[in-house]
Amino acid sequence: MSDEIEPVVPVEQAIVPLSHRRILVIMAVIGLAGSVAGAALVSVSFGAGVFIGSVLAFVNYYWLKVSLRKIFDLAAETGERPRLLALKYFARYLVLGTAVAVIYATGMVSIVGVILGMGGFGFAVVIEGILRIFSNPVSEKEI
Repeated sequence: MSDEIEPVVPVEQAIVPLSHRRILVIMAVIGLAGSVAGAALVSVSFGAGVFIGSVLAFVNYYWLKVSLRKIFDLAAETGERPRLLALKYFARYLVLGTAVAVIYATGMVSIVGVILGMGGFGFAVVIEGILRIFSNPVSEKEI
């Protein structure tokens, strides 16, 4: 037994939720900076592709958020499997894939720029993780 009593912290206070707002801000900054840098360093078509890809990434994020909320709310209320809503969830991939295919087929902007822009959410999550690693001080008990 130890003489030192450790305070009990409620789980809600111990876990810091991910900052969706900060991730979205980072994603917007990456998209704008990438499109400006791409237009200046590579070509205007590439910069426009990064911008369009970033917009598609935002559309994808919000569409996924709404779809998942509907699926889980229905499952929580009724307790049944939401088959039709799951098809809508899958339709998101088809619509975004069709948009990328049309962009590729028409050649209006650089497809590499579009794909890099769509990857902006992943880049933002990595940057958010790095920021969290270096912004949280290490407590003495962890050493």
